[in-house]
Amino acid sequence: MNQELLILILSLAVVLLVCIVLYQQYAFRTGIQKELREIQRSLKDIMDQGKDEQLFTFTANKKLMELAAQINRILENSRELKADFRRLELSSRKMLSNISHDLKTPLTVLSGYLEIMRLNAENGQEIEPEMLRKAEQKARSISELMNQFFTLARLESGDMELTLSQIDACEICRKSILDFYELLQKEGFQVEADIPEHPVWLRGNQEALQRILSNLISNAVRYGADGHYLCLSLREDGHNVYIEVTDKGKGIDKAFAGQIFDRLFTLEDSRNRQIQGNGLGLAIAKNLALQLGGDLTLSSVPFEKTSFTLKLPADKRLL
Repeated sequence: MNQELLILILSLAVVLLVCIVLYQQYAFRTGIQKELREIQRSLKDIMDQGKDEQLFTFTANKKLMELAAQINRILENSRELKADFRRLELSSRKMLSNISHDLKTPLTVLSGYLEIMRLNAENGQEIEPEMLRKAEQKARSISELMNQFFTLARLESGDMELTLSQIDACEICRKSILDFYELLQKEGFQVEADIPEHPVWLRGNQEALQRILSNLISNAVRYGADGHYLCLSLREDGHNVYIEVTDKGKGIDKAFAGQIFDRLFTLEDSRNRQIQGNGLGLAIAKNLALQLGGDLTLSSVPFEKTSFTLKLPADKRLL
């Protein structure tokens, strides 16, 4: 009898234990399902209403906590992408507005010149050479502006591939100074060139380097005219080549230093109109420097020294 009672008690204990285990499993599954439904509901609410919120879930389940963390990372990435898209859209609109503005003035002037020449021709008058020269100058400035926009668009989209070859940086620096020498003399600039007599070799692109230097010298003439000084120097340290274009003009205010290489940035108060400026030159120079594996930086102390320093890797095969 006692043995039978013991067996019965043991049997009941086993059944109770099984029931407890089954109940715990049921409660566990039910709890997870409930928490999953709550996560799903919260996520749907965030997505449908475009809320800038994180997903909050209160659970002791580590797997669910990891899932919620992953979802929050995805939500954060999505918000960053949306913000980038909005910035790009705003930038594109502003750029289109700038293109329209920058083209409107020279096109209006060119149209005026052409109208005057047309009226003179109808009245039997000869076309004035100076009028024709000015019209041609405006046409060239429009063409150059469009080329700058096109170049920058190709650089930013990654469509412009630069063919690299061995080039002598010293030779290109000398040529760049000579290209501007007549204008610099006319504008009363003191010109200095600190360029080694021996070749300094780069693994780069000649056209790109010429474009960078042309843009930097143009910028110095346009915005550094008050200092009447320009220096182009070149040095190397065994690993990199440094080309520096320096002026002693009004410089760049610290408030604008971080924007100077933005494609839409321009200092509108320049008085020198012989060099056309639209805010694209430095953006193009910066992009080209990066494509060549280097960088372009600025340091400025107004009316003392404003320098753009181009750093490019030396041709290590010749070291």
